[in-house]
Amino acid sequence: MNKKIIFAIVGLVILGGGFGLIFSSGTKEQPKEESSVSFKKIDKMLEKNKYNQAKKTLEEKKNSMADPSVIKKIQDKIQDINIQLLFSPNKETKCSTIYTVKRGDALAKIAKKFNTTVDLIKKSNNLDSDKIIPGQELKVNTCKFSIVVDKSQNLLLLKRDGKIFKTYLVATGKNGRTPEGDFKIINKLVKPTWYKTGAVVLPDNPDNILGSRWMGIDKQGYGIHGTTKPESLGQQVTLGCIRMSNKEVEEIYDIVPVGTEVVIVE
Repeated sequence: MNKKIIFAIVGLVILGGGFGLIFSSGTKEQPKEESSVSFKKIDKMLEKNKYNQAKKTLEEKKNSMADPSVIKKIQDKIQDINIQLLFSPNKETKCSTIYTVKRGDALAKIAKKFNTTVDLIKKSNNLDSDKIIPGQELKVNTCKFSIVVDKSQNLLLLKRDGKIFKTYLVATGKNGRTPEGDFKIINKLVKPTWYKTGAVVLPDNPDNILGSRWMGIDKQGYGIHGTTKPESLGQQVTLGCIRMSNKEVEEIYDIVPVGTEVVIVE
């Protein structure tokens, strides 16, 4: 009897070990896709100003990924590189040219010629002032920027040459107050004054909800602007305008010229 008990116990132990192995092999963690993406390597490329190489590497990795969270992380990094490359003197694979300054040129004249902004030319060439001299070489953007606002997701998509260049989280109008349709930016203001009903709120007043920048569209009273309430981003809470963080509205303000197309969709 004692031997039977011992054999039974041994059998259970063996069976238990077997099930344990089966269970263990079934729950063993698989290597995550993210581990195959070396962001440290990408950062080293960026430190050496190898923006195009870093971007190409990430795009190749993204095309081989299946995990949506990893794809998003790669896409966010690519979009950050887009901005860094745009704001650097490094010539891009496409969408930029090197312009040689001629006698009588001014930054405003060059910006108008290429349908870009003075601010973008200055940032792309590390210029501290508007002063330029004949023979000076300037990197200039040559591709068209446009904007799409998705009200349902509270996202603003900055497009370049028809492709998504960078995505921004925004706030839109409550109860559908943000108009839908095709518009254009018709004016741009730094530190805008807010003309609210019955009052004029100056730029430095903390009650000025327009933040640090304003880009008005061709529908009276509506535009894209900064905010003093960044916690509201991602929500439908405005009186109808598109609200961005001050840092991001300043970024996009420098990029898009007056006349830029703005499409607002539900």
